[in-house]
Amino acid sequence: MRSLRPELTARAILLPKAPSDFVTVNLTYVTDGDGVFPLVGMYRAERFPDPVQQAQLKSLRDAIAEVTELSDADQQAVAYSMEPRGVPAAEFDAEQREMLRALLATYLDRAPAGVSPLHRYDDDAALDTVHFAWAGPTAPGEPHYYRVQGPRLLIEWDNTQDNANHGHSVWRDPLSDFGLDVLAQHRAAHHR
Repeated sequence: MRSLRPELTARAILLPKAPSDFVTVNLTYVTDGDGVFPLVGMYRAERFPDPVQQAQLKSLRDAIAEVTELSDADQQAVAYSMEPRGVPAAEFDAEQREMLRALLATYLDRAPAGVSPLHRYDDDAALDTVHFAWAGPTAPGEPHYYRVQGPRLLIEWDNTQDNANHGHSVWRDPLSDFGLDVLAQHRAAHHR
């Protein structure tokens, strides 16, 4: 983040404060508009249709919003969107592009070569489509969040808990996360 020119920094920062966790939390599917810790809508299959339980979830969501001091506008600023937010790597200089490749490798090198899409980003055109976005202060040791997003790629990092001493990260394919039951989806849609 601190390597960006001022005009890129201004575009990369979605919000001057960090959300409390991943924006997409542990939702099975991510969709446009998913916001920080959307407990009320987390169970899209209506596993908790009881209005009392839904009210309890809404109450918890409201309490989290109060503690994190994220307004509805703040929520919208960091909400997930299929159209990547932030700055595309196409606008990075050579050194920043290499830093982005190293950051991608931090996540994508953990999977076997046949599964990892890391090799895709050796191609400059593919790297150009990857966007970097930030929320929170940019000073070392402050709570922060970043998102790296491109076609079929979503990486989120947050270091906000325990006085910015407890980081979380996730790598996912927003269109086809690990563990989705594609066969069951096909059968449900085409074999009734």
